Amino acid sequence: MLRLLTVYTFYFTFALVSAHSALWHPSMWGFNVTDKTFPYDNRPVAPLRNKTFNEWWFHNHLAHPPNPGDFFELPAGGQATAEIACTKDATSFWNIAPDGGRNVQQGDNVCPNSPTLTYHTNGIDDLEGCALAIAYKSNVEDVKPEDFTIFSVNHTCVWTRFTDFQVPTKMPECPDGGCICSFFWIHSPDAGGEENYMNGFRCKITNATSEVALAKPAIPRRCGEDPKNNKQFSAVQNCTYGAKQPLYWLNDNSNMFEGEHAPPVYNDLYNFADGAQDDIFEDSYKTLPQPGVVATLPVFARDKDLLPPPLKTERRFLDMFKPSNHLSESSEVDPRLFKRYVPRYLIGMTYPSGKLN
Repeated sequence: MLRLLTVYTFYFTFALVSAHSALWHPSMWGFNVTDKTFPYDNRPVAPLRNKTFNEWWFHNHLAHPPNPGDFFELPAGGQATAEIACTKDATSFWNIAPDGGRNVQQGDNVCPNSPTLTYHTNGIDDLEGCALAIAYKSNVEDVKPEDFTIFSVNHTCVWTRFTDFQVPTKMPECPDGGCICSFFWIHSPDAGGEENYMNGFRCKITNATSEVALAKPAIPRRCGEDPKNNKQFSAVQNCTYGAKQPLYWLNDNSNMFEGEHAPPVYNDLYNFADGAQDDIFEDSYKTLPQPGVVATLPVFARDKDLLPPPLKTERRFLDMFKPSNHLSESSEVDPRLFKRYVPRYLIGMTYPSGKLN
């Protein structure tokens, strides 16, 4: 009995130590932080909740910077592959550790020999996405929360160790000394406690061909379909379009105030498209109204490299639902709106009374 209890305790302890996830790379702050570095568990994978600003900002790892010259490269118009895992030992960097590390890699497995609940999901249909943000500053001490702009989102995250992030083609070069980036993740409320994840790292844009600056990021707004909270349709006029800040939640100096069981997430619920965020630049929009209940829709600037021309069918649906018919035939509207309006239109045509039965 004692032996069984010892074995059970070992595996239970290992599961606790290995739970949660982080983006691992030598360019990150806290790359060699262990569970013994701080008087509390402040490993890169430790969740962030009910923390003071200094405790959650950069995971309180600013005193543990990357080595000079370590950068995570982001190819403009390409993709960057990051390693996300519940422990550094499960990544290709396992041997870069104060204690020498131990190799427990298991292919694309985020948390080897553990159920998916250790990285907060009940399955692939229970993922809420993660994101990368960038600040065009080289001194991390100068970076503030509102300086970060989300530039890439992966809706199928956290799910695989090797996770691809698409980089917008128009990303300009970083200043001398590189940029400051960060990984952000808020998981499904159905697979663990409510919490945030943040891992900052030094980054560098490669293959840059554009000099257009990023627009000032705005606070994201909850506007997508939300059936779990009895909202069957998107409120597209209430979305934040263009450059958006990360979702800071459940800590001091947050910009999100959703309840504990309705977390803000990096997907369509907050108008974060899957992949590169191609509309985050100063010249992305011709008009960009403030979101609201009766707001008009944004209009893209004419840029063939950014988006294809609007479809006539798409415009017909948009004309039926937008607050005012102010768009000309040459205007471009975010094509993501199309998939949100069509279901509402079809239901309206099929059930004129507004009742589904």
